[in-house]
Amino acid sequence: MSIQGNKVLIANRGEIAVRIMEACSDLGVPFVALYTEEDAQSGHIDVAKRLGGEKSLYRIHNYLDAGDILSVADESGATAIHPGYGFFSENYRFARRVVNRDRPMTFIGPSWEVIRDLGDKINTKRLARTLGVPTVPGSDRAIYDELEAESIAESLFEFQTKMGISRPVVLVKASAGGGGMGIDEVEDMARFRQTYRRIRNYSLRTFNDEGVLIEQRVFNFNHLEVQIASDRTGLNPVHFGTRNCSVQSPGLQKRIEVAPGFWPENLGYTFDAQKLMNDITEYSLSIAREIKYDNVGTWEWIVTPDGSPFLMEVNTRIQVENGVSACIASTKGNNDVDLVREQIRIGLGEELGYTQKDVSFDGVSIEYRLIAEDTTNGFTPWVGKIEELKWTDREWLSLHTHVPLDRTYQIPTEYDPNLALAIIWGKDLKEAKKRGLEFLNDLKLNGGDSSGAGMKSNIPFLIEKTANLLEF
Repeated sequence: MSIQGNKVLIANRGEIAVRIMEACSDLGVPFVALYTEEDAQSGHIDVAKRLGGEKSLYRIHNYLDAGDILSVADESGATAIHPGYGFFSENYRFARRVVNRDRPMTFIGPSWEVIRDLGDKINTKRLARTLGVPTVPGSDRAIYDELEAESIAESLFEFQTKMGISRPVVLVKASAGGGGMGIDEVEDMARFRQTYRRIRNYSLRTFNDEGVLIEQRVFNFNHLEVQIASDRTGLNPVHFGTRNCSVQSPGLQKRIEVAPGFWPENLGYTFDAQKLMNDITEYSLSIAREIKYDNVGTWEWIVTPDGSPFLMEVNTRIQVENGVSACIASTKGNNDVDLVREQIRIGLGEELGYTQKDVSFDGVSIEYRLIAEDTTNGFTPWVGKIEELKWTDREWLSLHTHVPLDRTYQIPTEYDPNLALAIIWGKDLKEAKKRGLEFLNDLKLNGGDSSGAGMKSNIPFLIEKTANLLEF
């Protein structure tokens, strides 16, 4: 199927909007870009004008206003919507609306049914268990009965004691919650009943559903991901390897990602790290095949110090860190892999065009998220104006940003303070780390706030954490 004749509306902002524009341009597919009043100075507007012309830009009130977005789609004649990440990217109701309206369009992402089914964590856990895929121990359905909840909690405490965990902890979670809402930890059965009732009542008040999940709390783990891509047939998924996203803020927001997920060539692990990576990629592919996954997606895993993997969830969208996986990958010997471009191409109906044996990997890649934040004060966002962002171009570096380089830029407080993504390649972990530090130490990122104080960024934190990447 040809992708020509399509026009893609980019329902997002910032760095990912820039990357989607560039991918559309590479594919020869026209696009429509959006911006809000708060984003009027964003560099993604400059890129839209350069690659798509003045008529490619539309101002909207809010990136979460579905009616506004669909009105622009109709006015511009867009045939497809790319949601990027965040906003509507994992909203199956929006995806369903896009494809089922009077003037149907293509949603560039998995089908809405897949987004719905894998977005339900209980459903995902149940599906995984039927396929023999390991999941975090605990309930795979909402629990409404207090005695059953107590029985599950007791079994989890016993399980952790047998594993030699000195301080067992059970999580009590509102099954209808999300984003960290309605979760508490319990360290013994004496407190369990009180906590269960409180979370159940909170869930009923907040979500009109008193269902509760009971799970084991896993400490001291590495966070690994498996990148999957599959075309609209859903029959031929391939993986683009693993990545490690364990360097995070205290709020569990990723700051550094590394591909591959472990480096057994030079680092010692207490388990067979290569087998572990092979296992989680095959587990992830088994779910993708079973559900006929039909775009790009990420399977998120936690790995304990003894090498036990547990599937956490599936992200049915492109992720911020897609480029770190693409950086070490080749398809049929071509190392110009762009997963955003692949997502658009297969989303618009083209065949994948390669199988797993055509995908190869070389070297190590590190992605740094450059963020305006005070890492010495709880990672609080820094508010102010960027006066300088400069770096030296190198063949092993790619940098993605929406920060304009020809003028000052006031960071809008309405959105997250992410400024740029830097992706570094090296032939091995040692070289990638060396180059990463070279980039960070050379980078010029300066600005000031309304009081005249200098800019705060996470660069010192990134430098510190580079020393021990992929160690476990």
